[in-house]
Amino acid sequence: MKITSSNLQAIAVEPKGYPEDELSEIAFVGRSNVGKSSFINSMINRKNLARTSGKPGKTRTINFYIINESFRFVDLPGYGYAKVSKSEQEKWRGIIEKYLSTRENLKEVVLIVDIRHSPTMQDVMMYNWIRSFGYDGIVVATKADKISKGIMQKNIKVIKEKLGVEDKNLIIPYSAVNKTNVENTWTIFEPLI
Repeated sequence: MKITSSNLQAIAVEPKGYPEDELSEIAFVGRSNVGKSSFINSMINRKNLARTSGKPGKTRTINFYIINESFRFVDLPGYGYAKVSKSEQEKWRGIIEKYLSTRENLKEVVLIVDIRHSPTMQDVMMYNWIRSFGYDGIVVATKADKISKGIMQKNIKVIKEKLGVEDKNLIIPYSAVNKTNVENTWTIFEPLI
């Protein structure tokens, strides 16, 4: 995929703030600090379009990034950050659920996990939710540069079993640092947009 343009188009917490057109959207969801922003930036070959932070739980809104003026990546708030109050976590969950259950532009929801760690119960719940709505259940396992190839295969097996992923090819080991599997990921995404 040749990226000719990418911009932050809208920031929203309610449907009235969502872009009003029919462009296809791929949404990314995952726990705080799994590298969603770094993933988005590396896919579109930008350094800081999606804001990365050393402080987990930074994304508290839905961020719509328009790419090549023809489709969007949508960065959803991270979940599961322990230092945030229960009421704040509930608020984020409401924002995510409203978007996921009402957005007609949405073509796929991709779960982002950290390849170094076994998926949490929240990841399992989110994956089951994604599958229950008929999405493919693509899982991007970030931070692949931080482990050896042997450990990577073992961890992919753990992710597959814990989440109940039927097709191992839907789990993509990914590194934003050395761009591992950028092209393979685009190969999966392009038919959706």
